[in-house]
Amino acid sequence: MLARNAEALYWIGRYVERADDTARILDVTVHQLLEDSSVDPDHASRILLEVLGIEPPKTRLDMWALTHLVAFSRDLPKGCSIVDAISAARENARSAREVISGDMWECLNTTYNALPERERSARRLGPHEFFTFVQGRAAMFAGLADSTLSRDDGYRFLLLGRALERVDMTMRLLLSRVGDSASSPTWVSVLRAAGAHDTYLRTHRGVLDANRVVEFMLLDRQFPRSAFYSLKLAEHSLDQLMRGSSDAAGSEARRLLGRARSELEFVRPGALMDSLEIRLAGLQATCHEVGEALALRYFRLAPWVEWSDAGQNGVVLVAEGMEGRA
Repeated sequence: MLARNAEALYWIGRYVERADDTARILDVTVHQLLEDSSVDPDHASRILLEVLGIEPPKTRLDMWALTHLVAFSRDLPKGCSIVDAISAARENARSAREVISGDMWECLNTTYNALPERERSARRLGPHEFFTFVQGRAAMFAGLADSTLSRDDGYRFLLLGRALERVDMTMRLLLSRVGDSASSPTWVSVLRAAGAHDTYLRTHRGVLDANRVVEFMLLDRQFPRSAFYSLKLAEHSLDQLMRGSSDAAGSEARRLLGRARSELEFVRPGALMDSLEIRLAGLQATCHEVGEALALRYFRLAPWVEWSDAGQNGVVLVAEGMEGRA
C-alpha cells in the first residue's frame, strides 16, 4: 500500500474517533453545567480545555463560550475542535478515494457539508443536538467501514488509528476527574461520556465508586472503549501489518504497545488509584511515541524532484525536497 494512503487511513480513523469522543465529553460537561448550579462554569471549562489540549482564552468562560471553542472553532492554534477533526478526516478521505468505499466518502462528505446548518441549529435549540449528530455520524462511519472495507492493510491502518485515539481520549477523560473524591457523582459523567454507564451498571450490579470506574475504563476485557481493549486491538492490527517483519521502527511500536498492555494486564489489584495521574500521563505518552514510530516506519517522507523552466534559455532547474503529510 502507498504510504500516503496508509497515512490517510490512519488519520481518518484518528480524526473520526477524536470528533466522536470530544462530542461525548463536551456533551456531558455541558449537561453538568446546566444541571448543577454549584459548579463554577469558568473553572470546569478551563479544566476541560486543559485536558483536551486547547489553550484557554483570558476571558471568563461559560457554557456557550466553551461550546463554541471546543465544537465550532476552526484552525485552533493549539488543539483540535470537533469541526476541525471532521474537516481533517474529510480531507484525508478525499486524498485516498481509491482505497475507501464510496459509502464511507459520502458519509464524511455529507457530515462535513451539514456542519454549518447543524451549528446554526445548535445555537437555536441548544448544543445537545449537534453532539448527538456528531456521535451518530461517527457511529455510521464506523459501521460503514466495518461493512464495506476489505480486511486488508488499509482496514488495519484505520483500526490502528481509531484504537490509539481511543486510548488517548480515554486517558484525557479520566485525567479530567483526577483529584475528585471517590464518592463524587462526577464519576458517573465519566461513564456517560464513554457510553459505558449501562454496561458498567450491569457488570458491577449498580455499585458506583471511583476505584471501580477507573478499573472498568482501564482494564475491562470486553468493553470496546476500555484502554486495555483498545491497546490489544492496536497491538493485533500492528502484528498483522508487520507479518513477521523485524524492522527497528515497527518493532519499537510493537514493543511500546505490548509494554503498555502488559502493565495494565498485570497491575496489582487495588493499585490503580496509586499515582493514577502519572499512570494516565504515561499511557498518553505511549500513544504519542507509538504514533511517532508508525510515522517513521510506514509514513516516512518520500523525496521528490521537480523540473522547472526546462528548455528556457538553455537552462534546466532542478528543485529537490521532501513530500509528506502533516
